[in-house]
Amino acid sequence: MIQNIKNMKIKRILIANRGEIAVRIMNTARMMNIETVAVKTAVEPNAMYLTSADVIFDNTEDTSEIPVFLDIEKIAIALKTNANAVHPGYGFLAENAYFAQKCIDNKIIFIGPSPDAIYKMGNKTIARKIALAGGIPMAMGSEGNISNEEEAVVIAEKIGYPVIIKAASGGGGRGMRIVRKSEEMEKMFIIARKEAEKAFNDPSVFVEKYIENPKHIEFQILGDTKGNVIHLGERECSIQRKHQKLLEEAPSCALDEKLRKKMGTMAVQIAKAVDYHSAGTVEFLLDSDKNFYFMEMNTRIQVEHPVTEIITGIDLIEQQIRVANGEELKYKQSDIILNGWAIECRINAEDVQAGFAPDPGKIESLNMPSDPCVRVDTGVQAGSSIVASYDSMISKLIVKGKDRKEAIKNCKMALDKVWIKGTKTTLPFFRMLVRHQKFQDGTFTTTFIEKDIEKYYFNSEYEEMLAAWLATKLFVEENLNDDSINIDFKRGKEMSPWLLNKRINQF
Repeated sequence: MIQNIKNMKIKRILIANRGEIAVRIMNTARMMNIETVAVKTAVEPNAMYLTSADVIFDNTEDTSEIPVFLDIEKIAIALKTNANAVHPGYGFLAENAYFAQKCIDNKIIFIGPSPDAIYKMGNKTIARKIALAGGIPMAMGSEGNISNEEEAVVIAEKIGYPVIIKAASGGGGRGMRIVRKSEEMEKMFIIARKEAEKAFNDPSVFVEKYIENPKHIEFQILGDTKGNVIHLGERECSIQRKHQKLLEEAPSCALDEKLRKKMGTMAVQIAKAVDYHSAGTVEFLLDSDKNFYFMEMNTRIQVEHPVTEIITGIDLIEQQIRVANGEELKYKQSDIILNGWAIECRINAEDVQAGFAPDPGKIESLNMPSDPCVRVDTGVQAGSSIVASYDSMISKLIVKGKDRKEAIKNCKMALDKVWIKGTKTTLPFFRMLVRHQKFQDGTFTTTFIEKDIEKYYFNSEYEEMLAAWLATKLFVEENLNDDSINIDFKRGKEMSPWLLNKRINQF
C-alpha cells in the first residue's frame, strides 16, 4: 500500500527520535519552513535537541517501562501537538511496518516508505526471495527461516562451511553468528536465536554462506510515489567491529564506474520490486574477485547519510520530506554526479581500550573544528550528559576533500582538532585508523579491525606536551577569578592549542 493522505501537506513534524538525528531533521525542516515537535524525556530533560524544536512535548512524567522512542502507541503525541507528520529518524520506529501503518490510520503522514516495503525488506528471508526472483546475485543459503540446529547443519554441509546464522528481522549485527564447523552449530544457533528474540522480538533466523574478507558496500536509494527510483552512488562501510560500522566514506575506492553502474542498477531494481519510495539503502558484500552479493535493504535514513550528501550536494532529509508530501523527484539518474570524497567518523563515548565499552558521563567541555572542509552533526554540547539509556554517540565528524588522499589528510587534521573532556571517546581509535597503511591504501575489508589492528590508539611525540598544555589551560580557566592565586593570569595572553597541534597535523 502506498501512503496517500489526499490533499494533505506537511505543516508540523513530530520527530520521533532524539540526539543528533533529531537536530539534523529539525534543521532541514526549519529551512523548509516546517514546524517541528520534540519529545522531552525524564532521562534527558535538558537535551540539546530540544533547543532546535518549535514545540516541546513534556513526557517527563512518563513512568512506563517502554522508552518513548520505542513505543508505537506514542503516536498519540502527534495528535496532541497537532503534528500532521512523523519523522522517525533511524532506529526501531523507522523500520516498524506497524508503526508506519498506525500513522496512516491516524491520518498522519509517515516520512518514510510504505508499510508494505518496510515489512518485505525488513524481513531478510522475504527480501532474499525478492532478490533471487529478480536475478540479483545472492550468497547461497536457506530458502527461508530454519527451526533447529539440525536443519542448519544439513544446509551448512550442503553449501560448505563457513556459514553465518542471521536474524530474519532487524540488523545492526545482532543475532548474527559465524559457524566454521558443525561442532559449533548448536551453540551458535542458540545464541543467535536468543539475541534475535531479545533485540527484535523475533527469534527467526536463516543460514547463508559466509563470504570471507569482503568489503561492505551500500548504495543510497531515493524513490518517489510516482514510481521513479534512482541511486546516489555508494558508500564504503567496511570499517566495522562486530558488524557495527565505525567509519564510512563515499565513494568506495573498490569500485570503478562499470561496477558502480552494475551494482547501482541492481539496487534500483530491488527498490522498484517493492514500489519503494523515500530514502533507503541497499547493502552488498563485495569479494576479492569483485563479485557482489545482495545482503539486505535498510528502509530508512542511515547514520552515515552525510557522506552521500557531501559528494552529491543533495539533502536526503529534504528529499524524504518532499516525497512524503507527494512531490515527484526532481532528479534523474543522469543528474547524479559524484563530486569529491567524504569520510565520516562516529565519535562515541566509548572506552576503546575496554573493547569499545560505553562510557556514559557528562561532557565537561567540547571543541569541534570549524574548517570549511568539516561538517559536524551532533546532539550534545558542553554540559550535556551521555546517558546509559541511549546510544553513546557524541557527534559525527564528516570531512571532505577533492579526492580520497585529500579527504584523509583533512580527516587527520580535523580529528586532531577535536577536544572532548569528561568521558572517554573513540577519538584515539580514529586518529590511529586514518594513519594506518591499509586504510590509506584502501585494501582493508570487514575483518580489518579484528585481524590487522594491534592497538586501538595513536600516540604522537607531542601528545604529552599537548596534554600538559590543555591541563594548564583548564587550570587557568577554572581559577581565573580565584583571589588566592598569586599569578596574574588575567594579564596573560591566551595561546591557541592549534599552534601546538600544527606539528601533529603534519603526520
